[in-house]
Amino acid sequence: MDPSLLTDTAEGPALLGSRCSDCGAHTFPRQGGCPRCTGADMQDVPLARTGTLWSFTTQGFRPKPPYTGTEAHEPYAVGYVELPGQLLVESRLTEADPDRLEIGMPVELALVPFRDVPDDADGPVHTFAFVRSTP
Repeated sequence: MDPSLLTDTAEGPALLGSRCSDCGAHTFPRQGGCPRCTGADMQDVPLARTGTLWSFTTQGFRPKPPYTGTEAHEPYAVGYVELPGQLLVESRLTEADPDRLEIGMPVELALVPFRDVPDDADGPVHTFAFVRSTP
């Protein structure tokens, strides 16, 4: 995973976004300019680690290239997670069964394995995802 997407906080890893100093808009990933007001004064900020599931779908087949996940594909869910007072972020979800997902459920950021890498690399590649949390 691209390490520039995350930052460490006292609560654990958080997505690293940006916030416009002029209008307060948040972005993820970080941006050098504001998409809302076109301001150029963007500050790096850790995004909320918890939110609510806003919408979701299940990916039942292996995506086309440039997808680099494992060849042995297993269905997974993706969703939009609302980070309170900040923005919606698109993310994998750790639960793939749509019967166990519900809009509005509380979720929390987690780092999960994405794929194995060749023996000459540093180990498995991880990605961020959101997991159901207790309110």
